[in-house]
Amino acid sequence: MPSRIYDCLDPQGRTDGIDAAAKAVRAGQCVVMPTDTVYGIGADAFNPDAVAKLLATKRRGPDMPVPVLVGSWTTIQGLVREFTDTAKTLVEAFWPGGLSLVVPEAPSLPWNLGDTRGTVLLRMPLHSVAIELLREVGPMAVSSANISGQAPPVSAVGARDQFGEAVQTYLDGGTSQVGTPSTILDISGPTPVILREGAVTPQRIGEVLNLDPEELRRKDR
Repeated sequence: MPSRIYDCLDPQGRTDGIDAAAKAVRAGQCVVMPTDTVYGIGADAFNPDAVAKLLATKRRGPDMPVPVLVGSWTTIQGLVREFTDTAKTLVEAFWPGGLSLVVPEAPSLPWNLGDTRGTVLLRMPLHSVAIELLREVGPMAVSSANISGQAPPVSAVGARDQFGEAVQTYLDGGTSQVGTPSTILDISGPTPVILREGAVTPQRIGEVLNLDPEELRRKDR
């Protein structure tokens, strides 16, 4: 079956697209979906074969673990070892939005996201199509919808230009508003550390946590 782009700006296209994407995810397939930052390729976070397919489609190894997107604030509590005050403060300030959090994962979760070393990278995207799909199927392993080494796309057409028929279902939610990958903040250790600067600035994070932005950038602690 040839790949299809569903126009989720059209009400019927959105209904059909969400339905098709949900069926694909439950069947262990990958889908392309819009987020507020860039387009993502996603799969069932709890299906190791689907996650392996996602990595193969991106031509990326397990040494770079796949982030997990969630559809609500409350979902995070079942995925982390402890929902700390710092995590709660950041979630309330920046979710849904462009901040990804590295946190200690809950023990015995049935997933294999790569070499996570006991942590998981979580985010709630600020995009209604993504949220609707996530609430339909649950947490999804989602990475930027690009071949490793190429630029992350900001449209469904840009994603299909890279993946072609390797992905059957593309959800078109319009051009990504941010166009920049999320900021990654590691809060799994004693002090928060920015691993990648992106959509949310160190200054904004520093204001929320009452920390010097330069302190957040230091990785040698």
